[in-house]
Amino acid sequence: MELFVHRRWFYEQYTGGDLYLDGRFFCNTLEDRVRDPGEKVPGQTAIPAGKYHVALTMSRRFGKVMPEIQDVKGFAGIRIHAGNTAADTSGCILVGIAQRLGETQAFLTQSQATFGLLMAKLIAAEKRGEDINITIQ
Repeated sequence: MELFVHRRWFYEQYTGGDLYLDGRFFCNTLEDRVRDPGEKVPGQTAIPAGKYHVALTMSRRFGKVMPEIQDVKGFAGIRIHAGNTAADTSGCILVGIAQRLGETQAFLTQSQATFGLLMAKLIAAEKRGEDINITIQ
């Protein structure tokens, strides 16, 4: 399964975009701010654009199996998960439906439901023996 994040909105506090699954629009995304290469503020910086492997692994923080974006240079424990605002992410990708995008804040709704649907699709792909990859652009 191929996931693709198209980063579309770049603001001082956050980055907003769209998530596609195998070429089809799935939902909106919310991440920390994209910074210049080499500039990183811990817990407030989006991961670099690129292609990464995604594995379904146990999250100690959340206490359940979740998608982990692996081998991101300079980052650890990067997940795709539910959340409503940029305050809910520390480099991770939040999923949901964008309701408010403004220069100082963004808000996702239906995040838990969206994440549940995403997990169902990722689990099904894993059971079929598919590799799961994500490209962020």
